[in-house]
Amino acid sequence: MSLKDTLKERRSQLKISQSDLAEMANVSLATVKDIERGKGNPSIQTVEKILAVLGMEMTCQLRRTI
Repeated sequence: MSLKDTLKERRSQLKISQSDLAEMANVSLATVKDIERGKGNPSIQTVEKILAVLGMEMTCQLRRTI
């Protein structure tokens, strides 16, 4: 699942509007809208702020190769 789909689904589950999410994460509404549309290029810090509000965290792992 893509980042945009994951964030949009989680926000929907929590019944948080885009506007409320932007305010709680201290980012602009345009940033939230752009991320959910798959547009823009948010910084890791911006994504982490949004994830924190949504009760999520980002992890990195090595890809498995065949």
